[in-house]
Amino acid sequence: MTKEIKKVFDLEERTARFGENMIVFCKKIPKNEITRPLISQIVRSGTSVGANYCEADCAESRKDFEHKLGICNKEAKETKHWLRMISKAEPNLIKEAKILWKESNELQLIFRSIIKKSKINTK
Repeated sequence: MTKEIKKVFDLEERTARFGENMIVFCKKIPKNEITRPLISQIVRSGTSVGANYCEADCAESRKDFEHKLGICNKEAKETKHWLRMISKAEPNLIKEAKILWKESNELQLIFRSIIKKSKINTK
């Protein structure tokens, strides 16, 4: 993983890369009784952002679209939590975790913005 995550404007590609970067990051985490459950949690939340975005992209209605993007937002927020916990468990990974945390935060801001605009357009 590079020092900065390259910004991609194709959100499906960006969320997929985010999940891939989470996998690469998790492979660097030493496995022990503390980190195993954290790794499991962060792999699930970090990779589900892209999977849920794919579902949102194929939503059957505006309400379904907003709901699935809401799940993307929640999973990105949860990923930030697990990055914080991993940083505490493995302080030597803080620098990489901060890069992923920033991308997760940016994705959250994007999802919230899209949901807000979608709701405004409904009125």
